Amino acid sequence: QVQLVESGGGLVQPGGSLRLSCAASGSIFSFGAMAWYRQAPGKQRELVARIFSGGRTNYADSVKGRFTISIDNAKITVYLEMNRVKPEDTAVYYCNAVRGIDDFWGQGTQVTVSS
Repeated sequence: QVQLVESGGGLVQPGGSLRLSCAASGSIFSFGAMAWYRQAPGKQRELVARIFSGGRTNYADSVKGRFTISIDNAKITVYLEMNRVKPEDTAVYYCNAVRGIDDFWGQGTQVTVSS
């Protein structure tokens, strides 16, 4: 069993910055990829950023150049650095980890961008 615990969400003003963290614990083996998804009210969950075990990353077009995903392998923690945030970034952000055919999710952390 794997547990993913997100932290770092909150209220931020447009143009500001926020860093989300996701710590993995439990039955820990190497993950094929870890990612951040988000879900805004009334919308489907969407991929924000993903990092593969080899370090390759991909991003949603809407966050390219503003968000950065990174991973601390020793701590098994994945981060999402969010810069120049916009009101449309408001959503619940979920951490995801993939190991083989298994898919794990965190409980989500709310990010609200508002003045």
